[in-house]
Amino acid sequence: MRILLSNDDGYMAPGIRILFELLGQQHDVTIVAPDRDRSGASNSLTLDMPLRATEKERNIYSVNGTPTDCVHLAITGLLEEEPDMVISGINAGPNMGDDVLYSGTVAAAMEGRFLGYPAVAVSSGSFTPQHLDTAADLVKRLVDQLLHEPLPGSIILSLNVPDLDEDQLGELQVTRLGGRHKAEPVVKSADPRGETIYWVGPPGAEQDAGPGTDFYAMQHNQPSLTPLHVDLTHHGIHQQVSDWAARHGH
Repeated sequence: MRILLSNDDGYMAPGIRILFELLGQQHDVTIVAPDRDRSGASNSLTLDMPLRATEKERNIYSVNGTPTDCVHLAITGLLEEEPDMVISGINAGPNMGDDVLYSGTVAAAMEGRFLGYPAVAVSSGSFTPQHLDTAADLVKRLVDQLLHEPLPGSIILSLNVPDLDEDQLGELQVTRLGGRHKAEPVVKSADPRGETIYWVGPPGAEQDAGPGTDFYAMQHNQPSLTPLHVDLTHHGIHQQVSDWAARHGH
């Protein structure tokens, strides 16, 4: 299979390199990833400046853009042949609950969703992971499974893996996204010239983190696999909003 690897930590990140080596043993793998850390870039595309792709090593390209830029560029013109699937990661740090709305890791996978195979985003439970091989082995097994038993191509599989030795891992859990309390307040400060500046505060604490959520699985040392899709329509309330609009929309 032709696999496109991307991430939001940059093309040099250990997480993407270990996937490149492991998956490259069986598949045709290419890295197209940002030239530096672009965490938190979400689904942003760069529209106000040209993108440059630099081949750093054979089949490894760095791009002066966001994770979404990288995958978009790779699929729509950089690569001679379209990949069969996109894998994003392994991210240093989890992407659970509301995090997926901001995550460049998940965004890169989302950009690959129309290739016909599910796209996979994979994140380590640690911001300083020591067991990337554990997550990489799990990704390899998932890819093998997708080859033999494909899932619908419109889904994104978001995999979070505890940063543990393989023999310490619990069983893989298929989960839903949990939720957080609202983010902590911004931190107000001043630059050297006395101008007011603001630092974005940390994300809120876990709120919806009960059984069945990605938070719960990871707290219990179980890898969490959450199927995502891009249709943001709230189908369950569609008729209620239609009735409401008919009464108040004139």
